[in-house]
Amino acid sequence: MPAWNEQEAIGGTLRELRLRAPQYDVLVVNDGSTDRTSRVAREAGATVLDLPCNMGVGGAMRAGFEYARANGYDQVIQVDADGQHDPKDIDAVFSGLERADISIGARFADKGDYTVHGPRRWAMAMLACAISRLAGTRLTDVTSGFRAADRTAIEQYCCYYPAEYLGDTVDSLVMAVRCGCSVVQVPVEMRPRQAGVPSQNPWRAAAYLGRSVFALLVSMTRRPLPPEVR
Repeated sequence: MPAWNEQEAIGGTLRELRLRAPQYDVLVVNDGSTDRTSRVAREAGATVLDLPCNMGVGGAMRAGFEYARANGYDQVIQVDADGQHDPKDIDAVFSGLERADISIGARFADKGDYTVHGPRRWAMAMLACAISRLAGTRLTDVTSGFRAADRTAIEQYCCYYPAEYLGDTVDSLVMAVRCGCSVVQVPVEMRPRQAGVPSQNPWRAAAYLGRSVFALLVSMTRRPLPPEVR
């Protein structure tokens, strides 16, 4: 669970996780927060990895995958700190790993009423179409942060997950597919943020999707490392 200045939301999110999915270990990657995020997360029972400065979602996720690899986890799932991902869907997303290396909790797969409009919708549709062709399967929500990974994907993410905040979900997914990881999606419902202030207004969201398109183009030019040097 990457978290940056989420003191208002993360406590409730973690308590709900403990209540509804107590069988899972929870790691919070505190991405250089300047508020009480780290303390609140520890008080709620999570293991906390404190980064010395704000590295962005990509850097936080890469640190989380390195932790998972170092501690021998076979499967991991990313859940947002703001409570938008419903814990009841975790098992469903994990079930996708029975047939693929990466399982995406998709917001646009005939479940729930989550919608986007305007330039953001156009960009997301274009990205989904491009990556679906690359992956050889229909994907509708390639920017979703609600994703599970098996050991193969964890290893791959440790090599390629972009540490910079530039379309990290798209770049990481494209590189995973190009390195041979298989992908499926599972329909989930998205909830409103439970507390705090959204990090993206509509204009910033559109700008992020623009960067994601650029990240797609960049990731298609990156050459995967040979297995012996990964």
